[in-house]
Amino acid sequence: MTEARTRLFWLSHPNAEAPPPHWRPLHDAVYWERPSRGPDRRQLFAPAPDWADDLQRVARAVFAADRYTRRVEGFDRWTRRITLSVPVAHPERWVRAVPALMAVLGTVTGDLWEVVFRPLHETSVRQRPLTFAAEEYAHEVALFSGGLDSLGWAAQRAALPASGALLLVSFEERNFEALQDQVYEAVRGLRRRPVRRLAQSQTVRKPRGSGIKLERTTRSRGLLYAATAVHAAAAERIPVVHLPENGQLALNPPLSAARAGACSTRSVHPWTLHHLNRVISEVAEPGSAIRVENPFATLTKGDVCAVARDAGLPQRVLESTLSCGTPPDRHPAGPALAHCGLCFPCLVRRSGLLSAFGDDRTPYAADPWDPALPASRTGNWQALRRWLDTEWSLLDLVADAPLPPDARTDVLLEVVERGREELRALVAWAGGRAARKAS
Repeated sequence: MTEARTRLFWLSHPNAEAPPPHWRPLHDAVYWERPSRGPDRRQLFAPAPDWADDLQRVARAVFAADRYTRRVEGFDRWTRRITLSVPVAHPERWVRAVPALMAVLGTVTGDLWEVVFRPLHETSVRQRPLTFAAEEYAHEVALFSGGLDSLGWAAQRAALPASGALLLVSFEERNFEALQDQVYEAVRGLRRRPVRRLAQSQTVRKPRGSGIKLERTTRSRGLLYAATAVHAAAAERIPVVHLPENGQLALNPPLSAARAGACSTRSVHPWTLHHLNRVISEVAEPGSAIRVENPFATLTKGDVCAVARDAGLPQRVLESTLSCGTPPDRHPAGPALAHCGLCFPCLVRRSGLLSAFGDDRTPYAADPWDPALPASRTGNWQALRRWLDTEWSLLDLVADAPLPPDARTDVLLEVVERGREELRALVAWAGGRAARKAS
């Protein structure tokens, strides 16, 4: 029996042509976005080229399709077959980029995608940003989530004496906007150069009364983030985009066979970035391609915390960042906290702060070593401890996801092993706390 495909048709405008029969229409209006921050009203100092507009449109269409297609309806309750039609200014370039794009989508979502491109026919005059003089453009652009990694990079770069602005691209986390603003202000407090922020929405909404249930997993959001940063960089003529993520979570080796593939996030994995750069090189005009890089690829979480500390940020600012994969505050019945304390990102965060400061005073909803917790809530902790007790080698490094041809496997192995040492220190620290509490 052939698994049915979900067919989604991205409209260039809500009032554009109707999609073919059996295709579900999508467009920019499915995003919860303030009118002043729509995709055509960016706070950029120059218009982006057509290829960057295309990349941004494709990423927004992919993320919306991801949210509108539920995994539970797949044959294995995970893998989906999705066909997506997107209008672009240069379809012939995107046809060349299809193999690289399929590699990106397959790696980050674990799904079977077919993306088809059709000519873009504008139905309205776009509202372009004002064009400023070249000296007013930003000189660097980076993602800024409000997490530890992006904070460390932003703090380090903002503290450098320079005349060119640092442009930070953010996507709001619903219920945690104030926290993100607080962390951003901490970066501005260090600045020795101009710092600007471009804030966008990642919230996809369903039509009222439609009965549609959105997919909870959002594996393609990394592509949305990266494409938005590339769009900004292309507008202001910046050749490199930085996506800061510590090396151990960028590789994100699975703690068990059940977490292989897209069951663990791969947004900044070297294989993902390699193919994203291939997509950009295919669709960009000659001489205008932008390279996406991870400046923290060789650092552990503890190293990143040390970078932020050495840039001048106090421990309390690092502890106010958002790192949790499933923040309790997203659930109405949960406590008013930003961190569950139990997911793998929380465990890596704990180990990094412990490495840099000797303790972690972040208020977590729970501790995974608490004997009062039911076994159903300690799965990540138990899997982590088993993983730390096993040997780890080059075969493990490439078993879950390939590496690009220019990858330095010795460097990647070394960063994973140093990260494992930080996690072992966390386990020992937790054991000491539990013993003291028991006595």
